[in-house]
Amino acid sequence: MDRAEKDQLERVINHELRKRFGPGAVQRAVLLEHGEDPAIGPGQQMLRVFVPAPDEPAGYEQALAAWQDAHRAAMDEMRRELSLGQPSAWLLEFTFDDPGGEVPRITMPDDGSLAAEQMSGREIVTTAMSLLRANYVFPEVADQAATAVEARLAAGEYDNLDEVTLTELVTSHLQEVTGDKHLALRLRGGPGPGPGGPGPGGPGPRAGGPALEARGHEARRLAMRQMGRLDNFGIRRVERLDGNVGYLDVRRVPVPANAGPAITAAMELVAGTDALIIDLRRNGGGSPEGVVLWCSYLLEEQPTHLNDIFHADTGETRQFWALPYVPGTRYVDRPVYVLTSSHTFSGGEDFCYTLQALGRAELIGETTGGGAHPTRGFPISRSVHIGIPFARSINPVTGTNWQGTGVVPDVAVPEAQAYDVAYAKALRYVLAMDDVPPPIADEAREALAGQESAEAAVRA
Repeated sequence: MDRAEKDQLERVINHELRKRFGPGAVQRAVLLEHGEDPAIGPGQQMLRVFVPAPDEPAGYEQALAAWQDAHRAAMDEMRRELSLGQPSAWLLEFTFDDPGGEVPRITMPDDGSLAAEQMSGREIVTTAMSLLRANYVFPEVADQAATAVEARLAAGEYDNLDEVTLTELVTSHLQEVTGDKHLALRLRGGPGPGPGGPGPGGPGPRAGGPALEARGHEARRLAMRQMGRLDNFGIRRVERLDGNVGYLDVRRVPVPANAGPAITAAMELVAGTDALIIDLRRNGGGSPEGVVLWCSYLLEEQPTHLNDIFHADTGETRQFWALPYVPGTRYVDRPVYVLTSSHTFSGGEDFCYTLQALGRAELIGETTGGGAHPTRGFPISRSVHIGIPFARSINPVTGTNWQGTGVVPDVAVPEAQAYDVAYAKALRYVLAMDDVPPPIADEAREALAGQESAEAAVRA
């Protein structure tokens, strides 16, 4: 699990904890992996929950015992959900946040009482391969990958593995055959009120559960909007840089039905700038409809064909066009610089590739991850799901996509240098404009001098 995935999962878990235990009953929770604590074995993860501490360390033992008495039912229910979701892989601990000394801990391991409700590793792999054959965008490739995994299953390679190790190993074997980074067997997220699952853009924690599923599409959408607020719908930073250059740090691309107001607000805040930098170096993907909304703000009102998605199961092709209307102000007739890295993936790559193909943005950074297949999550058990690409993108300009190759930037530099290169380009553009107001020109000259001094220091 990378840092971005862990941050997102921790936000969801902390949101659920506050609802479960009540205001003020818990401070926060953190996810720990093997190597971060001696108690965590290979293939395991720990959910450590910090509870309010007494004023004096001498009262720790008594305070923790009293807290346990007050919250025993919620603790037991959380252990049950973790056991059903990620049984042997998850450890659960309650303690105080005091890095300076020894503190008491309440450790709640899985006691094995729910084993009858959990699928075996062999059953998980067998079900996953059946789903793969039925749904993968390239049936012949699916059969090749499934056959290879089934041979390993028959040889006993997946026997007696915990869920973390099993999902990682099967995923690596599937990707060896297919080269498809979207195709993955994964654990299903954190301890929510019911089984989670991935959305259209890839796997991840999902709000809700059986009760929410029964309430229909609108209830699910509203729940996902509430979850999206926890990370501002992937919009990490919006800034006006010196020299009147706009900067957006966008980490994911949610559906417009949820993220539309946040996207509109972000674009309105940079609407008065003379050049724009969009940082997608940590963008892991999302919704094609979300890409359409972002791109629409950067294009004129005239019809513009952005992308097609061919659905292998139905044979239908869905077209995506720029929107004829967007709330707020379009960002046109000014340069756009998009920052990329090897971590830019899926919907983030769609964003890059589309703007590059239309000649609307200059890409600066590293070649992206290379995942162009829209993916759907299929549940296998409460602990595991499989993300299966079921369609493929076809750009109307190039006639192809970025699957396997990634999006190649216009200016190739290490990702750590991409921002500085783009900012210097933007500042030079501003200084070359006619009638630049003196305060803006002074800002731009000073900022550019700073950038050039930094570049000289690196070269030296």
